[in-house]
Amino acid sequence: MVKEEDLKKIGMMLHELSEDISVPRNIRRGAREAREILMNENESLDVRVASVMSILDELVNDPNVPIHGRTAIWNIMSALEALTAQE
Repeated sequence: MVKEEDLKKIGMMLHELSEDISVPRNIRRGAREAREILMNENESLDVRVASVMSILDELVNDPNVPIHGRTAIWNIMSALEALTAQE
């Protein structure tokens, strides 16, 4: 299924961000938390995406995020928006 593949790709993007030692620890922690929420199949996809978008919105507005980290977060947010637009 296309959505499952897209979810896995977004999960990988979040994982990569959470492992990037050049971004602040709170950003890595937020990315890890967002990935856990996104992969939790006990919630509906819409709820998971909304929760993750909220977390990412907070992270992207953190003044300590380096440019490449902010770009990665924007890419993840775009992928999530494209995922919800498929419905």
